[in-house]
Amino acid sequence: MNKKKIVNDPVYGFVSIPSGFLFELINHPYFQRLRYIKQVSMTHLVYPGALHTRFQHAIGAMHLMSSALGVLKDKGIVITAQEEEAALAAILLHDIGHGPFSHSLEHTIIEGVSHELISSLLMDRLNTEFSGKLDLAIAIFTNRYERGFFHQLVSGQLDTDRMDYLNRDSFYTGVSEGVISYDRLIAMLNVVDNQLVVEEKGIYSIEKFLTARRLMYWQVYLHKTVVGAEQILIKILERAKYLTGQGQQLFATPALAHFLQYKVGCHNFTDDASHLDWFTRLDDMDIMSGIKAWVYAEDPLLSMLCERLLKRDLYHSEISYEALSPEAIKSVQIRVKDYFDIEDVDLPYYVFSLKIQNSAYNRLKDPIQILMKNGEVKDLISALNVSDLGVLEQKVTKYGISYPKEIGFFRF
Repeated sequence: MNKKKIVNDPVYGFVSIPSGFLFELINHPYFQRLRYIKQVSMTHLVYPGALHTRFQHAIGAMHLMSSALGVLKDKGIVITAQEEEAALAAILLHDIGHGPFSHSLEHTIIEGVSHELISSLLMDRLNTEFSGKLDLAIAIFTNRYERGFFHQLVSGQLDTDRMDYLNRDSFYTGVSEGVISYDRLIAMLNVVDNQLVVEEKGIYSIEKFLTARRLMYWQVYLHKTVVGAEQILIKILERAKYLTGQGQQLFATPALAHFLQYKVGCHNFTDDASHLDWFTRLDDMDIMSGIKAWVYAEDPLLSMLCERLLKRDLYHSEISYEALSPEAIKSVQIRVKDYFDIEDVDLPYYVFSLKIQNSAYNRLKDPIQILMKNGEVKDLISALNVSDLGVLEQKVTKYGISYPKEIGFFRF
């Protein structure tokens, strides 16, 4: 490639692809598949603009990584051309292992296999295909490179992945609470003893970043209607897998049919390379084509769930800080059984109870380090010298229940 390629990104404007190798990675089918995987799953059913993809996010994260490395080099941190390209490749490929609808179906299609593991497996395949050119990128991605700040920029408490998804998801949902000062955060980055630090002047931008992350989780990612819709999607796949296991023939693309037919989990995923082959052919369109066909399935449960999702006739969802008593859940189940005239075995498809947790910051896992004006390095909590971050650090647990609106609303 004799000249740099440019992508016109609606969030950052013109984004340069710095090298021919990175352009080859972007053009690879494994990466192009991300064009057909929504970044925030079923969130568009609440925020109609949230139809952006993992492809866009990966390009944006690469752009922020490039900016961060530029800032560090300007501050005298020696970064070789090889290290820079490897870091950009690592962040570009960090989500390549995501399946359809991102996190929603992560443990439904393949049980117990994280997208991080699949990303690693696909990066190993690409490394073989590109004759070892991803050796350093893989070392950075898996945190095996001695200069740890590169990995922290890929996967840490203040990484370019989080910076982009908060900024991008806020942009596409229209939820302004998620807006962060990513440019100021990047400008305040530095390195001490090969570890990423933030200069003291950026400490309040970090507070804003963590606050935005907390608000985006409760207002967008864990919005009660979004969670309810994702649960219906999960139940659809569970029902389709059950019926296939019972010998019923359901319409499915070849890739989806593979995962409906075979029980694939951590015990056999890495032992049989064909599972990964089929996974690379799977995206949102496989799932949606199945759902559109299954509206007319003979099985009334599968048909009902698919029709509700397509028509956005979603269940009513309640979220609270207190766990519902077994008696409260039982009262909902009894009403549902009577109204729909169903058996106990079908109740899990009509009434979902769930537990959701989130914390914006975890000081025990790669704590954010602050470079004080006197040259001392302190962790974020010590640098603030206040307990302002207590609410952000605390793991918040909420409990939810979803059920058909037809039975009326309950007071819990």
